[in-house]
Amino acid sequence: MTIIYAIIIFCLLIFVHELGHFIAAKLCGVKVNAFAVGMGPAFWKKQKGETEYSLRIFPVGGFCAMEGEDEESEDERAFNKKPAWQRAIVLAAGSFMNLLTAIILMIIIAFWQGEATNTIETVIDGSPAFEAGIKAGDEVLFIDETKIEEWSDLQSAVGENQGEPVQVTVLRDGQELEFSAIPEYDEQAGRSKIGIAPEMKRNPVTAVGRGVQSTWDMTVMMYDIIVKLFTGDVSAKELSGPVGIVYVVNDSAKAGIIYVVYLAALLSLNLAVMNLLPFPALDGGRLLFLLIRKVTGRRVTDEMEGKIHFVGIMLLFALMIYVTWNDIVRFIVPLFS
Repeated sequence: MTIIYAIIIFCLLIFVHELGHFIAAKLCGVKVNAFAVGMGPAFWKKQKGETEYSLRIFPVGGFCAMEGEDEESEDERAFNKKPAWQRAIVLAAGSFMNLLTAIILMIIIAFWQGEATNTIETVIDGSPAFEAGIKAGDEVLFIDETKIEEWSDLQSAVGENQGEPVQVTVLRDGQELEFSAIPEYDEQAGRSKIGIAPEMKRNPVTAVGRGVQSTWDMTVMMYDIIVKLFTGDVSAKELSGPVGIVYVVNDSAKAGIIYVVYLAALLSLNLAVMNLLPFPALDGGRLLFLLIRKVTGRRVTDEMEGKIHFVGIMLLFALMIYVTWNDIVRFIVPLFS
């Protein structure tokens, strides 16, 4: 089942990325010669109009082959004949689609999980709240003098407690009642608790906000890791390739389908961020050359740019081999030791 999940995720993210290039190219009037999902020999293909569509045997990679993308073409609809702003849109569209996919998946997760309310759903037997007389259905209004606007306020007020009694004011059947409970420290959670869990509500509007915010937080985290890779604060040995991703998918699948969806969102965002890095052969590198050529004119030739992108591809292949070897050492070798 792990392999199936991994293949589905890889294919979905690649398809979405290449679909972004494809849609933008069509909208900008660029001639698309081929659109493929996967790499290697095709096991299915169909010619429709000017474009050949295909599915290929290896579910890693894919491409949207445009006329004049990597070579000079005299076709009026060739990529190299289009204005710089249209070429920029086509190049950025793949990463945009991956970003949009990540946001949609994070919104789905936020809606699925729901949002904690101030109403108690569960009181753990034998917990401080249970012993104090707090019941399921009570709405928490105050912890000591702290007004509880949302569940995180309660977690903060209780979590920082150092074993001193707290006064919990709740609303029950229209009446305000006050209880005294002594929080217990939970080493696993790293904070104090009184043994209650909230009712969850699902709100599509707040789910959108939480999904967008979560995606932004992950984006900031990824760029922070990239910076730390260059500064040496994070080792390149910690990077993972396809082998490592399969193992992560396996762990996520064991935890539940929602964790697989979260992993797909994370990988989609990672694909968006990495592809926009200003490195040769990546979309970000092509965008950089587009800017350079806009500024310098024809001093950077197609042949020169092509050679630089080729070197970039070779370096990316070398990096892939390196991270795959690291994955084998980390995940495969221990199975035989």
